[in-house]
Amino acid sequence: MRDLVLRVSAATPPDRDRALDALRALAIVGVVLGHWLVTALVADSGTLRVESPLGPLPAFTPVSWVFQTLAVFFLVGGYVAARGHAAAAARGEGRGRWIAGRLNRLFRPVGALLAVWLVAAVGMLACGVPWTSVYALARLVLSPLWFLLVLAALTAATPLVARLHPLWPFAVVLHVDVVRFGLDGPDAIGWLNLPAGWLVPYCLGAFLARRGPLAPSAARALLVCGGAATGLLVAFGGYPGSMVGVPGAPVSNLNPPTLAAVTFGLAQCGGAVLLLGPLRRVLRRPAVWTAVALLNLRAMTVFLWHQTAMIAVTAGGLLAAQLLGDGPLTGLHTVPDSPAWVLARLGWLPLFAVALLVCCAVFHPYENGGTPRHRVRPAPPLAPPLAPRLAPPSAPPLAPPLVVSPRSSPRIPPQVLPRIPSHVLPLAPKRRPDPRTEARRA
Repeated sequence: MRDLVLRVSAATPPDRDRALDALRALAIVGVVLGHWLVTALVADSGTLRVESPLGPLPAFTPVSWVFQTLAVFFLVGGYVAARGHAAAAARGEGRGRWIAGRLNRLFRPVGALLAVWLVAAVGMLACGVPWTSVYALARLVLSPLWFLLVLAALTAATPLVARLHPLWPFAVVLHVDVVRFGLDGPDAIGWLNLPAGWLVPYCLGAFLARRGPLAPSAARALLVCGGAATGLLVAFGGYPGSMVGVPGAPVSNLNPPTLAAVTFGLAQCGGAVLLLGPLRRVLRRPAVWTAVALLNLRAMTVFLWHQTAMIAVTAGGLLAAQLLGDGPLTGLHTVPDSPAWVLARLGWLPLFAVALLVCCAVFHPYENGGTPRHRVRPAPPLAPPLAPRLAPPSAPPLAPPLVVSPRSSPRIPPQVLPRIPSHVLPLAPKRRPDPRTEARRA
């Protein structure tokens, strides 16, 4: 473990903003825990259906305020994409090539998930599992992919929206909600908020990349004003209190995004900016930074497979209960309508996490562009193997290649010297003695 910590620390570029990686890690942990806490698979008469405790337990609503962290994702995504595009333009890289590279990294691991669930769905139907259960499970797994589609669209539009002020998409969301709710307009118009709503934090991230960090006073104003606006909209505007969808509710703040979801996201963005300073101080500790870095290296795998991990534990528990002759397990297969369910669900979270670790161990190679068995492994580099993954796309390799010329001694970066065994250091060519000098000496 200590060797891993040292390797990650040595491989991290000194100018990397570790706090952004920490924000991304916190956001993905929030999404995973949120889904595990507000999603229940209920076993009833041989079928499985999806329910949420947010309906029968209104007091559970604040959980959605804590774990709905999508705005932070888009804030960091806009910041990183704007800087990456600017660096690519400075290198002379074309827009199409930059966009293709970003989208390839985004969608590369999705194929494994789709293949596994296609086989699983066919197998379950062949074994007599009811269609309604298969549909409920597949929808639970595939529904989070909308996030990737929106992020991909915004990433592809980065060259166009990188200089767009976040107030413009915010104005679109405001007018759409006025027409939809204030003037009884068609519900379909609300889907205009799907790109516009998430453009607000995305453009805010691009704005910070272009203009520099927000002053603490501005971040506090964003946090307070965004939170106050959200509270007023929920209390007096008729918006739902939950920041995620609730089955059976007439209006969802997330599907499509509403003005309340956008103001809530702006409050989150203000809080995230205020956290940057404390996070930078905490991440000076090598062990903490290693945990954050490893989670970021597996971010897509965690996001794609966390629902599958929960389903695997639920199905395994149901099978075990049937073999032992027991009834549905509280917090795993029962209706989420009581505080007892919430307490029991908290006890199942560690098993969900273990199942997710197994999924990450199996499917993480697909995130890096290879397969577990047929991956071409290059020769061990002189620099730490984590360096290319931790460095941003626009940054050069941490350790440049050694250039040895017959006329010059090798130039070795000082940060690489301590990690190279002495027997692999090339020796400078030995200079031949001058015959005239030797004759004079004789």
